[in-house]
Order: sequence, then C-alpha cells, then structure tokens
Amino acid sequence: MAPTRHDHIIQLPKTAPIGSPPDARKVAQEWLSRLEVIMTSGEFSRLTEIFNEDSWWRDIVALQWDFRTLHGRQRIEDFLRENQQLAPFSSFRLQDDGHFQPKLEIVKKDTGFAWISSLFHFETRIGRGSGVLRLTQAKPGEWKAFSVYTTLQELKGFEEPLGRRRAYGTLESMPGGFAKGTWLERRHRQLDFVDQEPQVLVIGAGQSGLNLGARLQSLGVSTLIIDKNERVGDNWRNRYRTLVTHDPAEFTHMAYLPFPKNWPQFTPKDKLGDWFESYASLMELNVWTKTTLASANYADTTAEWTVDLIRDGTPRRIRPHHVVFCTGHAGEPMIPSFPGQHDFKGLVYHGSQHEDASKWDVKGKKVLVVGTGNSGHDIAENFYQNGADVTMLQRSGTYVLTLDKGVFILHEGMHCEDGPPTEQSDIVAESLPFPVQFALNIDMTKRIAEEEKETIQGLERAGFKLEWGIDRSGIARLYYTRGGGYYVDVGCSQLIIDGKIKVHQSPGGISGFTSDAVVLKDGTHLHADIVVLATGYDNMKTTVQKVMGSKVADRCKDVWDLDEEGELNAIWRPSGHPNFWYMGGNLALCRIYSKYLALQIKAAEEGLRPSSLPN
Repeated sequence: MAPTRHDHIIQLPKTAPIGSPPDARKVAQEWLSRLEVIMTSGEFSRLTEIFNEDSWWRDIVALQWDFRTLHGRQRIEDFLRENQQLAPFSSFRLQDDGHFQPKLEIVKKDTGFAWISSLFHFETRIGRGSGVLRLTQAKPGEWKAFSVYTTLQELKGFEEPLGRRRAYGTLESMPGGFAKGTWLERRHRQLDFVDQEPQVLVIGAGQSGLNLGARLQSLGVSTLIIDKNERVGDNWRNRYRTLVTHDPAEFTHMAYLPFPKNWPQFTPKDKLGDWFESYASLMELNVWTKTTLASANYADTTAEWTVDLIRDGTPRRIRPHHVVFCTGHAGEPMIPSFPGQHDFKGLVYHGSQHEDASKWDVKGKKVLVVGTGNSGHDIAENFYQNGADVTMLQRSGTYVLTLDKGVFILHEGMHCEDGPPTEQSDIVAESLPFPVQFALNIDMTKRIAEEEKETIQGLERAGFKLEWGIDRSGIARLYYTRGGGYYVDVGCSQLIIDGKIKVHQSPGGISGFTSDAVVLKDGTHLHADIVVLATGYDNMKTTVQKVMGSKVADRCKDVWDLDEEGELNAIWRPSGHPNFWYMGGNLALCRIYSKYLALQIKAAEEGLRPSSLPN
C-alpha cells in the first residue's frame, strides 16, 4: 500500500511593518536569554511570551534521536516538555561574527514579510549543538519566534580530532606505540580488519558511503565500505559518457575535503569518479571493491548482524552492529513493458542502461526517448549529437531551469564562491522546515522564470509542457517529494526550441508496440528504430529487497517524500529496522546529513542512544 501523501502547502503569516531598523543583536539576545530561562526552569507554558501561535521548530537529533518538525506553539510546547530530560539546553550564545550573526532580513519585499535571524550555539547534557532562530514582528516592537532550528554537532567526550585536536601522528603517539608497527603496516591491518570486526558495514562507495565512512572514522567508529565495482568511483564512471554534475562546486564538497579552488564549476563524471577514489585513499577509508553481499541476518536478541560477503571471489563473514544502505536514494529502475514489445524489431532499453549513442551508427535513425526528466534530456541530446532523428515523448509537464542562470540563483549567498564557511552554510541551508522552504521558493521560482523567460517561451512554442509544482514552488519540492520531474538545462532545451529535437505529447502514454513503431493511447503510431525508456526509478526499499531479501526489507519504511510532519521518510534517520539505516541524496545532502547519521550511530555505540528506541 502506498504511503499517505502530505503536500504541506502553507501560507506565510503577515508581519508588522518595519519602522526604524531594530538592533538585531539586542533583539536576538533578549529572545535567546528568555528561551534559556524557560528551558532551564521547565516552565514551558511561558513559550507564549516568545513564540508566535503559528511557529515552527525543526530538531535534528539535538533534543531526541530522530528528525522532527513541529508546527504550532502548542505542539512545540508538548515536544519540549516531552524531551527536556534527554537534552536540557544550556550555554546559549549567538553567532558573534560573519554572515550569520544577528541581522534583519526582508524576506518578501512585496508583503514586507521580515525576520531577525541568527545562527546560535548551545549545549545539552550529552553534546554541543548549533541552530538558527528567526524572529518575526506580529506587533510593532514585539519579536517572537517564527522558526527555530536545533541540531546536534558533537558528542561530549567523543569530539572529533579536528584542528587543535588533530592526531599527533608520530609512531610513539599512536595506540600501542612502536610495537603496533608503522602507519602503513597499521593501514594494511585496518583495511583487512585483521585485529577487529567492523562496527558498521556501509554498502556502496559513492558519495553517500564515502561521506558517511569519513564521518564515522573521524568519530572512531570502525567502518567497512563495500562496493561491487572494480574501483571506487565507478558508480559515476560507468554512467553515460557525457554526464556532468548539475550543481556547482561550492555546493558539492565532500566532508572535510573541499574541492580545490581551480576545480571546474560542474564536474565531469569521470573526474568525479577519480576524486572519489582519491578521497577514499586520503581519508584512509576501509573500502573493499569487487565485493558483494551474499546474505545478511539480524539478531534482535544481540542487536548484531551476521553478514556473509564475497570479496573478489573469497568469502568473508563479519558481524557488524549496524548496516547502512548507500546505493543511491532511488531504487531499482522502473522498466515498463507493453503489448507487442517483443515484436518490435528495433532496440528498447531503460535509461539506466544508456552508455553513449556513439556505440552504434545512429545517423538518420529514429530515436524515441520516453520521459523528459534530467536523464531523458541528456540521452536525447546525446543521440542528436550523434546524428539521430530524436523525439521526446512527454506525458506530463517538467520543470526546467538553466545551468547558467537558475542554478546560481538557487545558491545565492550560501554555497557560492566567496560565501560563508561551508560548515555554517550547511546548518543554515537546512534550517527551515521543508513546508516553509517550499512557500518561500514560490517567489524564487518566479524570479528564475523571469530571468529565463526566453527559454520558457521558446519551449512552450515548441510544444514542450512545463510544470512548476503543485504550488509553483519549483525544483526543491519536486526533488524532495518525487525525486524527479525536472530538468537542469545543460543544452537540450535550445535543441528543442530550435526544432532539432522534437517533442510529442501523450498524456495517456503508450498502449503498445508494432514491429516498427510505438503506439500511443490515442492511436498515434510513432515510428522508431530505438526506444529509450527514461522512466525513472522505484523506491530505495526495492533495492534493499533485491540485495538483502524480504526479511530485512519488510521491516523497513519506504524512503523519500515527506511524512506527516514534513520530514523526509526514513533516510538519514531511523528506518524502521533496528540498526539498519538509509543514506543517499546529492553530494551536498550526503555531506550535510552524513554528520547526523554518524552521530546517531556513534551515540548508539557509546550507549548514549538507548537501544530500546525504535529504528
């Protein structure tokens, strides 16, 4: 049964007009001091003094061991009251320098919606955290919380060896001293797990697995990463020849190791694969390539996995405490089949199998690409550049923004050249609840559309159907709820506008095949030599079913889309199965959320996260 859909369409509240500019630091400090008094005293009924009725609180494992979004003052009060024993706040302080210190922001110029925002820091019983406050003015001079964000950043007593805490590195300073050998000798034993079992098994050595492996290793958690490919990075190298990333370099850094300043803005897939391979070596990650999972069984009584692996043909059994699935946030390819398909004399394949059109002589061949998301566009362009006669079949609208304009507008003032430190941007970028982000994105989507008016009008003239999201909020909602439905234009849109790639609308889809054509529901025959089904991917849970079997998959939740509170289902957070976790997303999300997943696992290993909690 499909999970319940939650659209989370909200209206932003009205705020009082801003007269003379307020002293943002004074206002923020007074508010934060009052929050600390309430948190310390436990008098949560006093939240009415500092929170608006229509307020939000998003917490990422700071007050409890999950991802939660609370909407409405009463729900926030109940949430804080329920969790005060686990994580009583103390030592509040505002960010005192840089871009995210207290400031007044006019968020919507047309309505005057404004807030005072600031990064802030705090401590709990078990750790240290950071968050973001946003205060709005319901009445002139009366500043109350519109939204609060809290995140755990480190565990007390288990701080990462960063900066001044970095390891000394000499042999005598290493555990066991000279007797345990040189760094290289130790690395060989660590890589083969000669002296200990891995506490965590990570399946997949892409951006998910590598970011998480680096985070766990920095926290002192023994981690094995396995991948079926020949080399680290092959998950990108093996994709179609012309692929490049669609997000800029400052947004796509890996944990602890940003790209060099002369790195290209958008990374070719083979270059990214080489970076992943270098990253695994430089970060001393324990990666076994050419390794597959033969079986995995979890014992509830011991909270331990028994996992049988095949490493380059050799069996190996391990007993980790945790398994993390890092094979990508999409599941198995969704490959439809149609009546008469076996009679088709041409070639039919799914977009996931596409390598490069140059592997065939396609000049003059009729190619039909079914689907108009990122992959469909890239594949269509690839065939056109190799001389094919290309038509894209579109069932429903697709959101389009350009790499040159729209993408950079998305990242203005945050993950951009000469922007704030990545670590701070990561906190602030995720600090608004998703429903609020979507509401604010409506104006940004309008602005992008205005900047890209020429492209949009050209696509419409060419018969391409555009989609803006259920509330016209653009790409973020489509990504987080559907994982698709959009195209980041790297050149195909102009080919469509110029008529070099044709678009055919078919709201009813395909009814079947003949020997030389695709038959649409309306009876139209589209003759084709090659048909590429760029029809997307199923839920990530389907890959768990395939790799680990029903016994594990049946206990797991479906992944992605928003739950009833407005958090993403199951990923980076409890999955439904004890000691089993999902990890995925684009490069930036993997960097950001790998920290929170690593902290959850470390807390469980150190007895800070009760084993009785549902996972």
